[in-house]
Parts: sequence; C-alpha cells; structure tokens
Amino acid sequence: MSGHPAEPGPRPHHITRPAIAGAAAITVFAVAACTTTSTPGTAGAPASVVAAASTAPGGHKPTLSGAGSTFDAPFFSAAFAKYQQQHPGVTISYSAVGSSAGIAAISAKQVDFGASDVPMTTSEQAAATGGPVTQVPVALGGEGIAYNLSLPAGARLHLTGPVLAGIFLGQITRWSDPAITALNPGLSLQPAQINVVHRSDGSGTTYIFSNYLTAISPAWAAKVGTGKILHWPVGEGAEGNGGVATAVDRTPFSIGYVEQAYAQGLTLPFAAIRNQAGNYVTPSVQTVAADAAQKSAITPSDFSIVNQPGTGSYPISGYSWALVYTHQPGQARGQGLVAMLDWLTHDGQASAAANGYVPLPAQVQQLARTMLQQVTGPTGTHLLS
Repeated sequence: MSGHPAEPGPRPHHITRPAIAGAAAITVFAVAACTTTSTPGTAGAPASVVAAASTAPGGHKPTLSGAGSTFDAPFFSAAFAKYQQQHPGVTISYSAVGSSAGIAAISAKQVDFGASDVPMTTSEQAAATGGPVTQVPVALGGEGIAYNLSLPAGARLHLTGPVLAGIFLGQITRWSDPAITALNPGLSLQPAQINVVHRSDGSGTTYIFSNYLTAISPAWAAKVGTGKILHWPVGEGAEGNGGVATAVDRTPFSIGYVEQAYAQGLTLPFAAIRNQAGNYVTPSVQTVAADAAQKSAITPSDFSIVNQPGTGSYPISGYSWALVYTHQPGQARGQGLVAMLDWLTHDGQASAAANGYVPLPAQVQQLARTMLQQVTGPTGTHLLS
C-alpha cells in the first residue's frame, strides 16, 4: 500500500455542504465545526481552528483544542461531552476540518491535538514545528458505500471491490451496466447515469477508501492509488463526511463513501460489499470488529486493516489517530491533554458503539496507553505514569 498521497489534479466541482443535525457538526461547548479544502503542505489551518485554540467560552476556563478528521466527529461529540460532565474544569474544542487540515493545524502548533484517519508520514512529521509527534489510535470504524436508488422494500445493492473501483474510475457509468446487474439478480436497475460523489478536501476517509480499492483492484492501483487527496477520474466533490452524505441523500442515482455514523438521520442505505471470504456484508459494530480482529498488532507505520480475511469481516474499515507533540511545552496543559486522551481511549470507548463506531480492541487500547506514556512535560518528566 502506498504511504503517500497521489498528486492532486484539477480542483473538482464543489457541492455546498448543508448542516446535518448530529452528524456534520460537532458542538461541545466551544467547538468550531467547519470544513475546508486542504492540500499537503498547507502552512496553516482555518481561522476558526486558530480561534478555538486560543479562546475559551467567555474568556475563562482554558480550552484543550483539537482539529482534523470528520470521521471522528460524531464519536468525539458524544465522548467529549461526557468527559466535560465528569471534569467540569475542562473545556474541549474540536474543529472537524478533515485530516489534512488537522495535520496542518498541529504541525503549526495552532491546536493541542490533531486527528487523522491515517498517521502522519515521515515528511509530515519532519515538517511539524513542535518537534516529534506521538500518534495515538483513538477510534475504529467502517466506511459505508451510500447510494440513492429507488429499490423495492428490503432490497439492498450488492457490489464487489472491482466493480466499485470501476464506478469510481468512470469505467462503469450506468446503473444498468452488466457488471452491476450480474451482482443483483432480481433487481430492476435503471439505465440512469451513476452520479459519483467523493471528498474534495484532504481526507483520511478518502485514504481508507482508496487504500481498499488499491488492495482489491490493480486498475485502481495503477491509475489512482492511495492518498488523502486524489486525482479523481470522475465525479463531484463535497467537503467532509457530512457533505458527501448530504450530496448522496439529495442526488438521485448517486453513490459515495462515508463513515457509517453519517448515514444516521438521513436513512441512507449502504451497499453490501463482498469481502475476501466471498460474503456480502454491510458496515456494523460486529463486521468492523471482525475485520479489525484479523490484525490486532497495528502501529503508526503498519495501520491498514482493509480487506482482511474472515467470513464476517467488513473490508472498508480503519482506525483514526490523535496527534500530539511528544514534548509538551506546558506541564499542566500537557497533563490535562494526556489525561483526556487516556480516558478517551479507555473509558471513553463506551461512547463508540452507540454512535456507529467500534470500541478499540484491548491490544489497541494498550498501544494507545503505551504511546501516551512517551509524552513528556517541559522538564522531561512523563505526563502519564
């Protein structure tokens, strides 16, 4: 699998992203929920990220600020609210701006932590202005293939990885294409054009999706590859998981990829995807957990869990990571940050299943704690015993 994003091509047409209750925006006291288009090497983050990093509600309590992955936003919303209830002296602000913008924000020291669905590359870490970065697994989830078709009640679209790659490559352009109808006997699929929707911003969700297509389709691997930003052969771009979910929901005959929590409230169906064992599965707590169980020993340099074996494995699954500086500039703030992330990766995982995620496996929770034990304060003392 490639560890480097493909070179961005011409900017795609953007679909305006409306607000989606409970999914597109995350509001936890002072949270700036927005999206932005980002490219690798972006020097700074949006103004809202900078504001969230320096301002607490009413100018009083200090704020732990974060920015990045929209994949994480529904989980963070629930978990951070619970943490603040248990720790009333702590305020957490998080800007759901996409993984690339989150990496840019932590690299420029504009936030206390970043969040990305793919760990930082060696070159991205070298560009971080605050020194070495510790990367901590915080969330596990699946990406559903959402579609907008009028199918009979109870019917579900079935797709394989190669057919999905053909759609996003622009090689399969009609819903009545024999490659699709052969997988869906008994369904009457119209000869309408397939409207492809993809992310327009720098996205870890895109990385996981393209990583899967690279693993399953030699044609995709040769023509597009794996990355947070891609040169898309076809389709229209939307910002954030919420933007893609809304675009698919509002566009007849469309298809797109979204973190599974974003279909809640929109009643978007997810296609059943054929896994390595030949079974058709949809994303769920059980099927994503089954996929992750096939590869329990992940690291920031060996993190991909797409297309794992297993009869019940959902193949488009992945982890998300919190990004923090290994050497924290302030003792008290650093201790607060490490304590919050340690809670998030242990007790905070109780908020995962209820919001469409999978609680981190025990071995990954231990990895998170091991990574956090590396973080030190300004005098070199470890902030988590």
